[in-house]
Amino acid sequence: MQRPLRFVVEADGGSRGNPGPAGYGSVVLDPATGETLAERAEYIGVATNNVAEYKGLIAGLKAARELAPDAQVLVRMDSKLVVEQMSGRWKIKHPDMKPLAAEAATVLPRSQVTYQWIPREQNKHADRLANEAMDAGKHGRQWEPSASTAVFDRGAARALATPPAAGPPGDAAAGAAAVRAALASASGTTASAAASAPAEADALFAAEGSGAPEPAPAAAPGPTAAPASGWGPDMGPPATFVLLRHGETALTPQKRFSGSGGTDPELSPAGRRQAAAVAEALAARGTVQAVVSSPLRRCRETAQAVADRLGLAVVVEDGLRETDFGAWEGLTFGEVRERFPDDLQAWLDSPKAAPTGGGESFSAVTRRVSATRDRLLAAYAGRTVLVVTHVTPVKTLVRLALGAPPESLFRMELSAASLSAVAYYADGNASVRLLNDTSHLR
Repeated sequence: MQRPLRFVVEADGGSRGNPGPAGYGSVVLDPATGETLAERAEYIGVATNNVAEYKGLIAGLKAARELAPDAQVLVRMDSKLVVEQMSGRWKIKHPDMKPLAAEAATVLPRSQVTYQWIPREQNKHADRLANEAMDAGKHGRQWEPSASTAVFDRGAARALATPPAAGPPGDAAAGAAAVRAALASASGTTASAAASAPAEADALFAAEGSGAPEPAPAAAPGPTAAPASGWGPDMGPPATFVLLRHGETALTPQKRFSGSGGTDPELSPAGRRQAAAVAEALAARGTVQAVVSSPLRRCRETAQAVADRLGLAVVVEDGLRETDFGAWEGLTFGEVRERFPDDLQAWLDSPKAAPTGGGESFSAVTRRVSATRDRLLAAYAGRTVLVVTHVTPVKTLVRLALGAPPESLFRMELSAASLSAVAYYADGNASVRLLNDTSHLR
């Protein structure tokens, strides 16, 4: 039986401790049938998540090369970092990543490999293999294929191989539409989820001989959004979140913890002036098409000031509320350090640690904010939305867009009534366009 000339490689890696005991998993699939052609997994000792992810990628590419060195390969991973770096949109700065990325780039010619980011829940096969490898390493063994219990969604794989149904040869945009429609039909995903198939997949699954040009890597560091021309098909305008932190309350100048578990303070006179100023600035720009707000009073008052000026209604979204700081509500950082030193240190050290007294961890906030982001993206695709919220949700959205680690939350300044902005594209990429702008308050 002749091997297919197109493969899907799915790869993942994990570290229990980051760094800690680590392993990777990768699988090569026939996109026409969903058949598993090869599996690779290995326990690699103590390493970071990113190192394990890169090693999984390399193993998957090598397995594909062993099957057919001239095959076109679509790599699907839930690591934004690896996908963006290998696609050439993000620079590789970490010294541990550079040699691994260089090795991955030499396994197959660049023209044969395309990268696609997928949500974690769509990467279960490789994730299971990585965990099997780590489990084996825990018991002093290496992973063996016969012990694998990984499961793959064959329907999604078959959908990926569906050829473009319309458009002349070389019409990558039409190919993208067909692939996304097939994905939605085969896997039961929503239209917004299917739209996350990236532009890179268009060229891979377009008609052979299309002659579609290969995009050049971006020169600037960090994530960059694909412009309407020069990078492939135009996927339409992004959904843009204009992120507005609420105006000051009486607690703001004192730098007291003020979350969703406290007194729900109103705007101070200074905060109301700030809300009026940002309303004028946004009215002058004339780009906001909808206003969404946290349910907390300080945000609703800020949002209403802007909405009244723009002639829009305010939609309240509970997922935009601030972190619940538990027993720390109303206290300063110094007071918390004095009363709860161990709890505070744990909170600073790990996003999984919650404030004293049943507060909310940053990991929990991230899950909540991510789900809210996805709902809003589905509801406001292609539109510019003012999102009025708090420090932690704004920083979390920016952090996720950048692919930055959790500790970056402590490294961003976010002033009262400041504006930030993130654009979200149909291929799953995001571009941070503004951070902590307070020029309208001067």
